[in-house]
Amino acid sequence: MSEYDDIINLPHYHDPEKPYMPMNERAGQFAPYKSLHGYHEEIGESEREIMRGDLPNIEYDRGGLEF
Repeated sequence: MSEYDDIINLPHYHDPEKPYMPMNERAGQFAPYKSLHGYHEEIGESEREIMRGDLPNIEYDRGGLEF
């Protein structure tokens, strides 16, 4: 017996005065990575540049650490 057994099978409440949210709006609230729009295209372009050898030489700052 769980402490939630008394409520676990209760029907889902919906206020009859409020309409259901449209599916496209509902989906929008679960899309936190919308700000990453275009990310995959940018990664793909970087990959193509690497494969073509078009990237300039980049000096990396290692923060004074010796490797």
